[in-house]
Amino acid sequence: MIFEEELLVLLNARYPIIYILTIEEDRLEYTIRNRIVNKSYSSLYVWDFIQGYKLNPIKKEFAKRNPLEALEFIENINSRTPSIFILKDFKRFLKDLTISRKLRNILQLLKVQPKTIIIVDPEVQIPNELKDHITILKFNLPTPLEIDAELARLSKSLILKGRFRKRMVEKIIQACQGLSLEKIRRILGKAIVIYNRMDRNVIPLILKEKRQVISETELLEFWSVKVSLKDVGGAKNLKFWLTQRSEIFSEKAINYGLVAPRGLLLIGSEGTGKSLLAKAIAYEWKLPLLRLDIGRLFAGVVGESESRTREMIRITESLAPCALWIDEMDKTFADSEMSLDGGTTLRVLGTLATWLAEKKVPVFVIATANDLHLLPLEIVRKGRFDEIFHLNIPSREDRVLIFEIHLRRFRPQTWKKYDTKKLSKASNKFSGAEIEQTVIEAMYAAFTEKREFTTNDILLAVRKTVPMTRIDPLRAEVVEGWSSSGRLRMA
Repeated sequence: MIFEEELLVLLNARYPIIYILTIEEDRLEYTIRNRIVNKSYSSLYVWDFIQGYKLNPIKKEFAKRNPLEALEFIENINSRTPSIFILKDFKRFLKDLTISRKLRNILQLLKVQPKTIIIVDPEVQIPNELKDHITILKFNLPTPLEIDAELARLSKSLILKGRFRKRMVEKIIQACQGLSLEKIRRILGKAIVIYNRMDRNVIPLILKEKRQVISETELLEFWSVKVSLKDVGGAKNLKFWLTQRSEIFSEKAINYGLVAPRGLLLIGSEGTGKSLLAKAIAYEWKLPLLRLDIGRLFAGVVGESESRTREMIRITESLAPCALWIDEMDKTFADSEMSLDGGTTLRVLGTLATWLAEKKVPVFVIATANDLHLLPLEIVRKGRFDEIFHLNIPSREDRVLIFEIHLRRFRPQTWKKYDTKKLSKASNKFSGAEIEQTVIEAMYAAFTEKREFTTNDILLAVRKTVPMTRIDPLRAEVVEGWSSSGRLRMA
């Protein structure tokens, strides 16, 4: 049910007080005035602390700086005309005994007369004595249709170089999702001033604004990535799975009826490329990448951790379509640790697991973990993720590719002169991260001697490196056994 329909139902059902969560007062007022009032022939009165009531039939600025008088106006106004009263800044007065008592006194009047109070604020703060009488309704950020309408309005009102191409409009709309209409207007206005056109140059401006919004929350990080799947060696099965779904969030896929994927759980030892893949997926699918450090969700005050988790979910959904990277999930949700904090971790896990299973918005979750056995069953059971892939130690062929990727990065002109097959043979049981480190070690050695590094330098670095599979062979054997057991899908 869209916001307008839900609000109309509450108004027609004579709900006395509605608390609407939004940071967009002007857009909400415009929506109510043009889509609600016109349908129900209601009168609309808007009050704020500084200006009092606007468009008031009694006198200008009536009840300014006087919230009690604002409620008395509602009580005394003509009861025959269906009326809506929008009260801004009013949550600050709800804790006042006089205001709280006055609201409860006029509740019965509001139920029998066609009057509804709408309190507008971005945060919920309702005293216990009023909770049973107030209904909370969320006014979401602009939909793709609303953003599209704003772009159309701009194109008509301004003379721009070039035209809006459909594909470009779709990309701009996708990038704008998660921002308020006012911020979208400012960004588009800035783009017009700088470029005098609407093209791909507007996308970085939008992403910069998103990065600022996310950094203010202190819960999520916005990552700018330029890593593609070509920078990941091996993982052929996983790459094929991802390629099949590369356009899953496009308008064409939605019109086809495809269901957006929920996400992936990537299991593997340290250095096998889990984090690299998370970045590559976001880059390949043209999605903004948000990184969640689960430790940031936890706070010392009782109930605040669960509140932070819900806030993280709200922010993530507001920025959809996007990719959410949850790194090293096993470090937080290890079964052995969850009984030591009074149940806080279990409650956070429950909130997160429920969201993973039931989310309807296009948020693709990429979770990584080193140890499958540490993860609780609530996370790994079917329905949370589309697939669980195991990233094992690279094969000989994969090691050739990984060496080539790193050498091409460090020596794009001369990478072919290195014997990657010989290097691959010498680096048996090395992870991708360990292979990269051997190349860097060889570069340091050659730089000290003021010469170019060679294949022999890398071979020497390989011989000096002890891979994790030799440091902890029993654990490595267990990890490698996960894929052969059939419990996990080989990447």
